[in-house]
Amino acid sequence: MQVKKIFAGMLVVGGAVASIAPAHADQLADIKGRGELSCGVYSNVEPFSYPNAQTRQLEGMDVDLCNAVAKQLGVKAKLEPLAVEARIPQLKLGRVDIVVANLAYTKTRATQIAFSDSYYSTKEVLVVKKADASKKLTDFAGQKISAADGSTSAQSIPISIKDGQAVTFHDTSSAFLALEQNKVKGFVTNQMTATKIAKQVDGTDGAVAIASEPMLIEPIAVGLRQNEPAMLSAVNKALASMEQSGEMSGIFNKWLGPKTPYGLTRTDKVTPIDQLKFTPVS
Repeated sequence: MQVKKIFAGMLVVGGAVASIAPAHADQLADIKGRGELSCGVYSNVEPFSYPNAQTRQLEGMDVDLCNAVAKQLGVKAKLEPLAVEARIPQLKLGRVDIVVANLAYTKTRATQIAFSDSYYSTKEVLVVKKADASKKLTDFAGQKISAADGSTSAQSIPISIKDGQAVTFHDTSSAFLALEQNKVKGFVTNQMTATKIAKQVDGTDGAVAIASEPMLIEPIAVGLRQNEPAMLSAVNKALASMEQSGEMSGIFNKWLGPKTPYGLTRTDKVTPIDQLKFTPVS
């Protein structure tokens, strides 16, 4: 009988202790508590995040975005350089708080992580010979189109060109060479790479043009851990504030805008991904 009373007392005390134990703080509270936002960025991909040749400190569009988001949250940014393939795993493992590394939305990624609102959209585009500059995507039905193996560019070919025959190569340079050698009728790559290539060969016999219709539109957003609603809301609020103040456009123009080698014009605003019209890839 005495043993039962003691055991019952232990249950009561244990219950009391359990009831007063602090609940695990959410991610946003953890970040604010330590005063630091761990931000996963590319280790060396221009113009997003790469070491400055003189200082060896990371700089780039994504570095500026990380610092700006951290400032909006009232903390300091801690940059964590990541390999391209490590972006999602490191985020899922909790080794970084967020990923800002030109991260495109895909169906597969959306099952693994959460995405913020999109802050700009990149495009996969079709590069063609100058003579084909006025043609539409439908005009390339059934044609051979090159792209880098395993890329979103390659995935876009059967999506955007009816019966398009994807011819893939180990790298972008080889895929472009196939167009130059007339082995394919077009070459698919991202808009920034296409713009640089077009400028490099302009005025030569191998001059190319970018088709007016994009092959694919890819929303770029901040990657976050799943099931952290307060953190997701805070990041979206930060992005909206940066949009409203003009800071977002300033960062974009500094690294990708008309006065840069990429020559892009930002037409997108910070927008929830589910409000965008695009065909997501797997």
